[in-house]
Amino acid sequence: MVSTIERPPASAQPPTDGLTPDDRATLESIERRLLWLSTLIVHHANVVRPNPDKTKVGGHQASSASVATILTALYFHYLRAGDRVSIKPHAAPAFHAAQYLLGHLDRAYLPTLREFGGLQAYPSRTKDPDKVDFSTGSVGLGAVAPVYASLAARYADAHWGAVTSDRFIALMGDAELDEGNVWETVAEEAIQGLGNVIWIIDLNRQSLDRVIPGVRAARLKALFAGAGWRVFEAKYGLRLEAAMSGPGGDALRRRIDEMSNEEYQSLIRLPDGADLRRRLAEAPDPAEREDILRSVASVPDGELAAVVSNLAGHDLPCVLDVLAKADAVTDGPSVIFAYTIKGYGLPMAGDPLNHSQLLKQKQMDLLREQFGVSEDDLWAAFPPDSPEGRWCAAAARRLDAQPTATPPLVSADAIPARLDVAQPPATSTQEALGRILVRLADIPVVGERTVTLSPDVATSTHLAGWINKVGAFAPTEAASYEESGPGLVRWKPGPGGRHIELGISEMNLFSALGQFGLSYELTGQHLLPIGTVYDPFVCRGLDALIYGLYCGAKMIFAGTPAGVSLSPEGGAHQSAVTVSLGIELPDLDFYEPAFAKEVEWIFLAAMRQLCDRDHGRSTYLRLSTKPIDQALMAEALARLGEEEIRRQALQGGYRVVDRRVIAPDLPLTDVVQIAAGGIMLPEAIAAARMLHEEGVAANVINVTSAERLYAALRAARRAQLTNARRPLDLGHLATLLPREERRAPIVTVQDAASHSLAFLGAVHGAPTVPLGVDGFGQSGSRQSLYEYAGIDPREIVNAAMLALDLAEDER
Repeated sequence: MVSTIERPPASAQPPTDGLTPDDRATLESIERRLLWLSTLIVHHANVVRPNPDKTKVGGHQASSASVATILTALYFHYLRAGDRVSIKPHAAPAFHAAQYLLGHLDRAYLPTLREFGGLQAYPSRTKDPDKVDFSTGSVGLGAVAPVYASLAARYADAHWGAVTSDRFIALMGDAELDEGNVWETVAEEAIQGLGNVIWIIDLNRQSLDRVIPGVRAARLKALFAGAGWRVFEAKYGLRLEAAMSGPGGDALRRRIDEMSNEEYQSLIRLPDGADLRRRLAEAPDPAEREDILRSVASVPDGELAAVVSNLAGHDLPCVLDVLAKADAVTDGPSVIFAYTIKGYGLPMAGDPLNHSQLLKQKQMDLLREQFGVSEDDLWAAFPPDSPEGRWCAAAARRLDAQPTATPPLVSADAIPARLDVAQPPATSTQEALGRILVRLADIPVVGERTVTLSPDVATSTHLAGWINKVGAFAPTEAASYEESGPGLVRWKPGPGGRHIELGISEMNLFSALGQFGLSYELTGQHLLPIGTVYDPFVCRGLDALIYGLYCGAKMIFAGTPAGVSLSPEGGAHQSAVTVSLGIELPDLDFYEPAFAKEVEWIFLAAMRQLCDRDHGRSTYLRLSTKPIDQALMAEALARLGEEEIRRQALQGGYRVVDRRVIAPDLPLTDVVQIAAGGIMLPEAIAAARMLHEEGVAANVINVTSAERLYAALRAARRAQLTNARRPLDLGHLATLLPREERRAPIVTVQDAASHSLAFLGAVHGAPTVPLGVDGFGQSGSRQSLYEYAGIDPREIVNAAMLALDLAEDER
């Protein structure tokens, strides 16, 4: 229980919280009902409700009990309209109980914890029936979300002077501090000065399997303080502080401060008060034993356990007092270490293995009697005319107060149909995006709502032109000492800037992108967030990316440069699995364009998705620094026209080489399809030309989106499962792979894992030879890396010949 952070002055007097004794009694009654309901929610799900699976349903009675006092203080006294709150995952039952008492959750949902369509295992803003600000579940991610939402609010307020949000609060378990992403956020320079952020650490000193050593808490507090956070603690409650402030109290304080968490947990669970008194006095220094006994001499044996376990996290006036102190901080984020006991108020309190324990039916019956709950109405809220009912109604009115006005959303109609950005004859997709952003800055409404974010890779991902035009964001004007000179980025940091440069943390990037992508829902201001990141390091931020998608965030990010095409950088910087991620992640459109025109079309479509808050999706652009000859697109443009190519590119691809035009005299039996993901298009076209010389008719499909094509195939198969007699509708795949060529073998080529396009063979059951990068790369020239991976033109030709042989064998 050792602590090195300054405590509030010890006092046995109730803190000044503006509450009368009757008010406190009412809140304590609400707290007991909240604890009962949260415990009952889990009990019903595991014991009462039919369980056809015959496996444990789960839920966390002890973790919910740990924060019952804190949740009561928050929702029934401290919080106000505009506050955004993240609740630790394992306290979901207690959160839902609070929402029910506030009238924000229908009673019918209480028995549905972890039931399909019911209350989710962990708070979910997209799945739960009651309003959840921040989804939690994967520990650490929901905890940091309020910080980046606050950053988005600060950005929006600096630009438009009005937001609907107020304070950003995270109630988190102490074990969440084991997650590395938490500390990446704590140390992030961009969050400095966020005075409306408060973290509350539920310091119950227990994880899933053990009691956590006491010295750890002191180290954690020092880490926060070293990062510039204001650190507060709510350690001892009023009764225990009274004993520590009386005769012999200093010895009692030292004894409890210095004992291990394990010893403390065992002490408070002793059933015999006399035994507890004897064990408590067993201080390492014999001279202090008499002082310890004197400090608790007036406490009867039957009450001693209640005094020794009187931690401030379960003492409502203490919680309200420390919240008020943290609330007074305006120059930076604050963290409160609230000392609690896991399972407090339940028979399992302090048990080292209580994380997933469940109360027995007899224990539930005793608890019901102790809390004065009627056996005839186990789920009862408070009568409206009772003191508790009136308090809950007043709290709900305070929380539900509507903002004066919410600015309108950016309409999809504001996104132009085209930008007509001039691009050089040979350019990379990464360079193309950089030029597009510079042009976007001038578009009314859209440009001013666009904000870019990058983890210290802005210049190397071609954001320099954008930054030079719009500046970098800072809460206050900052001096720039590099205002001129060739090749320099002119950051011009200030409140009007539209780029946020983060530290080198991909977790922070995707955490921030996700919350900026929920800016309208959380702050009332519609932002259009765009992030850039080195493609191989999408994987480093993957947890935060998945979290943002799960929460319904609307964002765009470019992973660039990608693949072994980034040849000099070596295997550590050459991504291979990211195409697979782009195909598989829910609510995410994935594109890998080859040409600058495609980048513009896809980018504008992605911007329109950001404007659709109900059905819009996020977009992932996998880009490259590999220059591509834009003339390779000329024949397809002449054959199909720009508008048709645009339509097909957005649906997943088009024939950039059509054998019916290039080699119309070659027989259908010698047709092969070469499907290439963006970066590899020049090699695929070169291979097609070589095949034509060998008398093989090759089509080249420019796969702009493997994800869109797989989605079309998935939709077709699911439709068949629904109705086997329904005519097969392959959507855009029928255009790319027409019926007359259905048996034509396929070669897929991807600067990524070879399986990522292999599904195309399943469209018609055609023989398929997939090529790709299935091992780690190394440094070298692009050509040598392509030969090493087996994706150069000659290997594509060899694969085509093999595919034709396989097709012949099948015939």
